[in-house]
Amino acid sequence: MARATPEIPNASMADIAFLLLTFFLMTTTVASDKGLLLFLPPPPEALPPDDVEIQEKNLFKIQINSSDKLLVEGNPWFSNNRELTDQIKVFIMNNGQDPTSSDNPQKAIVSLKADRGTSHKMFVSILDAVQAAYHEIYAERAGISVRDWREISSDPDNSQKPEWRQLYDKGRGVRPDGSVEIPMALSIAEPSKVGG
Repeated sequence: MARATPEIPNASMADIAFLLLTFFLMTTTVASDKGLLLFLPPPPEALPPDDVEIQEKNLFKIQINSSDKLLVEGNPWFSNNRELTDQIKVFIMNNGQDPTSSDNPQKAIVSLKADRGTSHKMFVSILDAVQAAYHEIYAERAGISVRDWREISSDPDNSQKPEWRQLYDKGRGVRPDGSVEIPMALSIAEPSKVGG
């Protein structure tokens, strides 16, 4: 007499699959991608009236054309990004010493304008050079390394380490009224047309 082969009951397979799917959905964490850490400006209706006049000497202008060539303060730029960062630092911290440069760090604005044909790599490279100037100024004022400053500034609410708040405020020069001595004043203009 032949033995019957046992069958695997599959009536509850759908239930098991559903439970496994639910388990993996609940326990899996998805790494969030990080892009450029930029704060977007408020909507136009939330801005104050545009009656503030900015003097030309308080603007540090950087332009990138569609061939990834730079104009810095109206002159062709052939040096590296390290020299650009140093020049931006001198501009920001001028405090009126050079009458042709910024009056003080609160009025200093770095203006970055690209062409629509500018490569993403070049734009990010110049943006990094500008932000590096501010990070170096802040780190120096706080008495820490730039690497430590970047870690502190990656958590502006300082929720990870509360003692960082004091260093963050010292670096940026936060006053009791909440104003900042050295704001990161970076103006990114809308790109012009390719070749325009």
